[in-house]
Amino acid sequence: MSKQIVGLLTIALLLSGCGATENDTVGAETVADPAQIYRWRMVTTWPKNFPGMGMAPERIADRVRAMSNGRLDITVYGAGEVVPALETFEAVSSGTVQMGHGAAYYWRGSVPSAQFFTAVPFGLSAQEMNGWLMHGGGMALWEELYARYNLVPMVGGNTGVQMAGWFNKEIKGLADLQGVKMRIPGLGGEVFEAAGGTAVNIPGGEIFTSLQTGVIDAAEWVGPFNDLVLGFHQVARYYYYPGWQEPGPNLEMIINQEAFASLPKDLQVMLRTAAEAVNNDVLSEYTARNNRALTELVEVHGVEVRRLPDDVLAKLKQISDERVKKLVGDDPLSLRIYESYTAYRQGVMNYSELSERAFLNVRADLKD
Repeated sequence: MSKQIVGLLTIALLLSGCGATENDTVGAETVADPAQIYRWRMVTTWPKNFPGMGMAPERIADRVRAMSNGRLDITVYGAGEVVPALETFEAVSSGTVQMGHGAAYYWRGSVPSAQFFTAVPFGLSAQEMNGWLMHGGGMALWEELYARYNLVPMVGGNTGVQMAGWFNKEIKGLADLQGVKMRIPGLGGEVFEAAGGTAVNIPGGEIFTSLQTGVIDAAEWVGPFNDLVLGFHQVARYYYYPGWQEPGPNLEMIINQEAFASLPKDLQVMLRTAAEAVNNDVLSEYTARNNRALTELVEVHGVEVRRLPDDVLAKLKQISDERVKKLVGDDPLSLRIYESYTAYRQGVMNYSELSERAFLNVRADLKD
């Protein structure tokens, strides 16, 4: 009898051991509970469903929902629906919402070096920015910086080189910038002020009315595609280029650190994959649509497109170089970001001279 009991106990222990081992293995390999559904909110700095930038968060949400078979369901809110546009950063950092979409230079008041991750005047083009972030060390620095604020950053789109902006007066030289009130955010705004103007940082949805009522005299938004939609040609006469202030502005998707950590690994990867796909999609859309919109602005609406004078651009470049260095302050991480960015920019400029710029110059010279 005792031998039978011992035998049964032995079998039971073996089965128990096998069960424990199997469960441990499954627990280690399982990436998600298929029954768990995560319902998140994403606030943005853009008007709801605004073409281009405003559709980027919607496309990210749609891709994640499809890839996850509905396990991660993200509801997107336009500026002001949950929090004001410029409170997006704080809302995600504090955990009020799980996600946000905007541009890093909107937070320059509290995170000065964040501006490197949107656009620096006379800085990187869109593809150069992608190169720095993905293969030049920029992403690791961005993640380290935002970890201070309980955030995980990801790319969220790029509009490509922008226009210099809409003006209600001609800019014939530096003297014409004096006292001009212009909507121009980020470091570009600081440079504009140092050149004699007054920078105003207001959301895109308020620009038209501000121009119409004279609250501002000029405005920089994006480029022809978005500017046509907002009707700036109705309230400003002159459209200036080149977009010295934002040569390749990177948009961002930010996620609350605790919320991101709560997701299984596969959903984390889906978020990154969707963000990178939409980043490319947004740039492709702007590349295709800007030229068509510019043609309409000129041929249908009679907009006068002007180039900023050389002396204006030279002064803006001089001030920009000085201001970029001041972003570093006494912060060692900001210094590392600055050194990484500037070293990468110099290297990529050297190659661009022999590749894209050389090709574009030849193509322009030999056009039919």
